[in-house]
Amino acid sequence: MRKAAVKITNVYEGVVPISSSIRNAWIDFSSMDCSIVAIESDVIRDGKPVVGYGFNSNGRYSAGEILRRRILPRLTAAEPGGLLDEQGRFDHAKAWDVMMNNEKPGGHGERSVAVGVADMALFDLASKIEGKPLYQYLSERYGDGQPDDSVFVYAAGGYYAPGKTLTDLQDEMRGFLDLGYDVVKMKIGGADLAEDLRRIEAVIDVLGGDGSRLAVDVNGRFDLRTALEYGRAIEPYGLFWYEEIGDPLDYHLNATVAEHYSGSIATGENLFSLQDARNLVRYGGMRPDRDTLQFDPALSYGLVEYLRIQDMLRQHGWSSRRCIPHGGHQFSLHIAAALKLGGNESYPGEFQPTGGFADDAVVEKSRVGLTDIPGIGFEGKAAFYKVLRDLHS
Repeated sequence: MRKAAVKITNVYEGVVPISSSIRNAWIDFSSMDCSIVAIESDVIRDGKPVVGYGFNSNGRYSAGEILRRRILPRLTAAEPGGLLDEQGRFDHAKAWDVMMNNEKPGGHGERSVAVGVADMALFDLASKIEGKPLYQYLSERYGDGQPDDSVFVYAAGGYYAPGKTLTDLQDEMRGFLDLGYDVVKMKIGGADLAEDLRRIEAVIDVLGGDGSRLAVDVNGRFDLRTALEYGRAIEPYGLFWYEEIGDPLDYHLNATVAEHYSGSIATGENLFSLQDARNLVRYGGMRPDRDTLQFDPALSYGLVEYLRIQDMLRQHGWSSRRCIPHGGHQFSLHIAAALKLGGNESYPGEFQPTGGFADDAVVEKSRVGLTDIPGIGFEGKAAFYKVLRDLHS
């Protein structure tokens, strides 16, 4: 461990496109982009400064204006030692407080994305300085020191796209199975019920008739009447879960569906704070024995806030194994292993170059191991690492 206090010497911010022609029930991704950040330290390894990288998950646009005007300047202007603990290591809660200085409560939207990007970069940097992969660093600081050696992952896809046929959808899902995934997810709600049922049945056919290996995702599109109508229609399939059925903040809708739908429900990816997560648990009708919470650390003020959410969940009787973060990227994969979550999303074919895991990652029976590269391991994802390196080289 480094004895002298670590200092931030430079901070770099940019944007990378992750656009495509796909759409879900609510948005298309034709103009989707992503913020990236590099935080450079005074620690030298192999003749170069150690650098931490961060980015935001798909589904939210880049938050560069907030990063440039508020979040990053507060980090660079922090008092000596203001980001560190007594041993001279990064104190992530202190850094979070610095980034949120003079911010009013509430309004959890793009601000939470910006803080999440910088928070990720600081965790990447801190674990690199200690020479440990992030999952080990996190497990030692915030877990029991014994991280999971592999993580459950499911393959998310099944988007709507121009000219996409049922055969195309089935071929996409077969491709996921060939990659080692046992559980897959598809979008619904962007067509009428009859068409979506045909799409669901086509995918279940690929899964050997086993609906429990298929999750469906509405992306918040349904009103209560439609949510209940779909719920009645899909309940006989015994699906893996019925995801983000209505508006993320419509806890009454979610609770009402939970009263009528006996299968598993998943939601939370568009709730970006401890307070919103707590309201979901209090008022959203979520059932700790079967439902899944999808809060995304990269979008919800970072891992510091996610740790607070985990504390809240324990107080409300929830197991960490009921949490499977949204995002499908390396950061949440490390978190899942370190905090013993229930798994992690995966995007085998979308949102490049940010999405997905290390280039040599192997999925077997819907489980994936982690790299031993210090930090998050972006260096093991060649196309994305080039983008990150170009940000500060």
